[in-house]
This record gives sequence, structure tokens and C-alpha cells, in this order.
Amino acid sequence: MKFSRSAGILLHPSSLPGKFGIGDLGHEAYNFINFLESAGQTLWQVFPLGPTGYGDSPYQCFSAFAGNPLLISLELLNQEDLLSAEDLNHSHNWRTDHIDFGELINYKTGLLKKAYENFKNSGNKSNVVFSDFISDNQYWLNDFALFMAVKQSHGGVLWTEWTEEIAFRKKGAVEEWTKKLEDEIGYQIFIQAKFDEQWKNVKKYANDKGIKIIGDLPIFIAYDSSDLWANKELFTVSQNGKLETVAGVPPDYFSATGQLWGNPLYKWDKMKEDDFLWWRQRFGKMYELVDIVRIDHFRGFEAFWEIPGDAPTAIKGRWVKAPGYELFNTLKDKLGDVPILAEDFGVITKGVEKLRDTFDFPGMKILQFAFGDKMEKKFLPHNHVKNCVVYTGSHDNDTTRGFFEKEQQNGSGIYEWAQHYLGYYGEDIRLEVIRAAYKSVADIVIIPMQDILNLNSEARMNFPGTLGGNWTWRFTWDQVNSHLADFYKNMTSIYERPPIEKDEVEIDVEEN
Repeated sequence: MKFSRSAGILLHPSSLPGKFGIGDLGHEAYNFINFLESAGQTLWQVFPLGPTGYGDSPYQCFSAFAGNPLLISLELLNQEDLLSAEDLNHSHNWRTDHIDFGELINYKTGLLKKAYENFKNSGNKSNVVFSDFISDNQYWLNDFALFMAVKQSHGGVLWTEWTEEIAFRKKGAVEEWTKKLEDEIGYQIFIQAKFDEQWKNVKKYANDKGIKIIGDLPIFIAYDSSDLWANKELFTVSQNGKLETVAGVPPDYFSATGQLWGNPLYKWDKMKEDDFLWWRQRFGKMYELVDIVRIDHFRGFEAFWEIPGDAPTAIKGRWVKAPGYELFNTLKDKLGDVPILAEDFGVITKGVEKLRDTFDFPGMKILQFAFGDKMEKKFLPHNHVKNCVVYTGSHDNDTTRGFFEKEQQNGSGIYEWAQHYLGYYGEDIRLEVIRAAYKSVADIVIIPMQDILNLNSEARMNFPGTLGGNWTWRFTWDQVNSHLADFYKNMTSIYERPPIEKDEVEIDVEEN
């Protein structure tokens, strides 16, 4: 699928402003869409939208299909009379620039459960929207709701530590526990319905303004997920739940022992038996929620690094071929020409490039990886191709300002190298890198909101391989000066992303 020349911003909804401890799908989401429109942006990229587990990472979710209840707007529940003004007025004095997940989860779960009780008493369980959601999502919803209810009843422990009968779905156990936990299951269904309703309203508002949403699909699922618990035959686990093989990447320039992710791998031969039904359902659900799908670790669809389940590091592994061609041809046959972006970092072989290019999936370029003698020259703007997406950085990198400040301090030569390449010797090299991204022939440019706001390393989103303190950054509107939207609208005009009539906007390349 071909993409037009366009520009957008990377920002997860959790990073939106707001007074309830985390960004949500209420009025601030609509305000951000208004900002995108006024800034000439036509793309909004988000992280995976699923319910986060241990470590709070959106890339390790309890389900590949469900939504994150922490993103549900309490104010919108108040407008439906499911929460009172008094409920909202008892809010904590939350920080506006940071998420405290530990405290937040308990606080928000309590209010969501109160909303559910009010929902039950209101008689709304029979309303058409709620009934249609349950009917349309049967293929994953019941298993997910039961999984979360059983997990809750066992104190949140890993599913292998549950009562054996339900952990391994023995005969009669699903029916028994479904009856036993009926109310908690109802709560889980309720919050999924509310997430679905609120998110789809946000998406419609964006689409009506000509803005498309780019969603994120992690190639692998979490071990502690309803996906694996309900479909063990599709993943590399033994009958007793032990991981036989796991995902990761081999040793490279960045890590002498590779990266041991620990996710279960797919039993691809089993998945082929029903024409990749699980994948068709997964992509189908994604396209209900987003317009374009970014596939994280795309190279795993050509070949994946298979590591023994009990290995201490990723050193001992092997490359195993994956049926990428069969899968994407099946998706094309069943779903049509779906818009996909391929995150093609890591060990990229000719085979990976061929798979990507056969289906015309745009690859990705990160400008922070480009500068310096030991960096990757393919990321330099003069080496870009039209069919790609260019970023200044990603959620796993430092902010661009933070990156160059560190390189300038440590004397690596990267800062000076970038100055010479860009022909820029001023004080704000971050802005010049953004300008280089906009100038690129790449059809799509996406800039993280942290870089738009010129923030330093304190605004970094994630440190890969570390637990705790990640995914907590939020922005506030007082960081957005009154001229910022006009500046980026000018940029979209100058560099035709998309073209704007010159008499509609004053051409000014200086950021105010």
C-alpha cells in the first residue's frame, strides 16, 4: 500500500496532560488532536494499547486484543452518571509530568469498579452498544475476562501458579470458574467495552479531521497473557506450561550476550492449519482501533532467533525461518491491502529486505543512529528512499536533545560529525535534525513529542533491559508555546507534508 507524503507525532495516550494521574481518552485527547490539526500533522502514532503487566510496558500486555483500562477517562464516566462529581473531587494530588503506576492502579481500579456497580444498577447492561461489543468480540473477550478474573482471585500471580484445574483449563474448569467469578468477569467485560467506546470516539474525531492513527503491534505476546493461557497449542510451551523456546536477538554491537526477551515463540505449523486464524483476528482487531499498523521486530516474520527456554542469555540460539510470505499473502487475501509499516532494525538480511519490499511495506530510519563514523550510514537523509518512515528517535532512545548533549559532553565526535553533515553550528541541533527529517525524501516523518518540545533526557520514555521508572513521562500544555503549531504547519507547507496552499500560511522557517 502506497503512502502519501505526510508528517506526524509520536505520543502515547498515557503521556497526555490531565489531573487523574495518567493521560486518558477524555477531553485532553481531543485537545491533542486539535493541536495536530493546527500543526498540519496528519498522523498520530501510539504504542500498543493493551493492558500492561509487570513493568508497565505496553510491549508486554495481558492480551494482544484487549485495551488498557488505565486509559479510560473518569470524566467521561462522570458524564454518563457512572461516577459522581464527588468521586472525581476525591482525586489524589497527582503529578502532572509523571505517572506513579503503583499508586495509580489501585486508585483507578477502585473508581472503575464503582462505575461498574453503578452501571449494573442503571440497567444499561441491555443497551445496544454494550451488547454489540460483547457479540463482536466473543473470539477473545470471554477468555480474556476469565483470565483476568482468575488472576485477580489468585492475587495477581502468574497463571502457572493458579489452581491446576483452571491454569491448564481441565475438563469443566472453565465453566466452573466462569460461574464462580461471574461478577468479576462482568467487570472485566464492562471496562473493555468502555475502553473500546472511548477509544473509537477518539479515533473518529481524529479521522474526521484528516488525521490517521498509527498503532503498534509487537510481534510476540507475553507469557503471562490470556493469549497463551487460552491457546497453548499455538505457542512454544509444554503441557505443564514450561517455556520450550523463547524469543530474543543474538549478540551484536550493542550487547555481547544478545537480548533475552523471554516471550514464547509461535508454533507456525499449527497456525497454518486454519490459515493463520489467530493472526487474522489480531490484525482485524487492530484495524478496528487504528488506521495503520507498525509491526515491531518485523524481521521475525522472515526468521526469528530461537533460544532454549532455560537459557540464561541469548547467546545459545539459532535462526529459524518464519512463514512471512504465507502470512502476509493470507492477510492480503482475507483483509485486502492493509497499511503496514515495518520496524526493520537489528540483523537485517537480504531475506528480510526482500520480504519487506515484496509487500511494499515502508521500513524505518532513525536519525540518532546516523551520525558518526561508527554509526549506520543508511540512516543518513541522503540515503533515504521514498517508501520509508523517518524518525529523529524512538521510545527506546534518549530524546534528541539529550542524545546530543551527552555526545557533546563525552567527546565521542558524534556531535561534531552531525554539525558538519548538517552544516549547522548553532545552539539547537535538535531542531536541525527535525528539519532534516522533514526535508528527507521519505514519504512519512514522525517526530516524538519530546523532540517537538525540545526536552532533555529527563523526558526519555524507556531504557531497554531495565525494570521500573519507564513509560512514566507526560507533557503539560504549558510546555507548548503559542507559536509551536504555526511553526510546524509552516514546516509541512515548505516540505510538502502534505502541501498547503502558500496563501493559507505564512512561510517562516524560524521556530518561535
